[in-house]
Amino acid sequence: MSKRPLRPPIGFGLIVIGDEILKGARVDAHLSAFKGMVGERGHELAWHWLLPDDPEVLVAHLRFSMGRSDPVFVCGGIGATPDDHTRACAATAAGLELVRHPEAKALLEAKFGGEAYPNRILMADLPAGCDLIPNPINRIPGFSLRGHWFLPGFPQMAWPMAQWVLERFYGVSDLVQERAFALFDTPESSLIPVMRDLGDRFPDLKLFSLPHLGDDAHILLGFRGRSGIEEAMKALRKRLERDAIPYCDTASEVLRR
Repeated sequence: MSKRPLRPPIGFGLIVIGDEILKGARVDAHLSAFKGMVGERGHELAWHWLLPDDPEVLVAHLRFSMGRSDPVFVCGGIGATPDDHTRACAATAAGLELVRHPEAKALLEAKFGGEAYPNRILMADLPAGCDLIPNPINRIPGFSLRGHWFLPGFPQMAWPMAQWVLERFYGVSDLVQERAFALFDTPESSLIPVMRDLGDRFPDLKLFSLPHLGDDAHILLGFRGRSGIEEAMKALRKRLERDAIPYCDTASEVLRR
């Protein structure tokens, strides 16, 4: 873990592209992996889209996300086959031409030699002015553009590339922590006044209610945030006791999900 000074927490977006995931041929592993990667650095995954290999859909969504300030990881669709549209759609969304990137061209020629042509070299056709993301697995790069980090769909390539991006550009923040009480035989609706009052009192924290069903049905009621957790939990304990709402303590944890 980097020892650089702490920086403010960042909310990342994640876009996963691929018909094979939507159709069920493959199961998406990126969501949980990226939650862990950004979470262990004190950042958060703010949103997640799963999109098809459809140019119209991709351009519209990328144009929208490029208009926001969130940094975004994009996994999938940067290969050379006709069903890989991400490179061209990223260029269109940004209003740029798709051009042959000289450094990407050199990497592909060094790896494949004459076999880079005529097809593999297409992976060097990238949005004008983009920067490359090194690929430690097979040296075929990803690229960055407008705060978006475009990576292969293969986890064994995408994840180390994302780790490189996070370490190089985003550093670490205070870790998010969570504390909660377990409530049994309590309807969730009865907690609304408690949550309204304490949510207003501790606006920098996230007050949550998480029901669990089954034989051991209960509700986890607690706070999530970076500072002030202990004070908030003392206030919550006092309120539950005042309202005669039965509870028991649960183990505290640092969020890594």
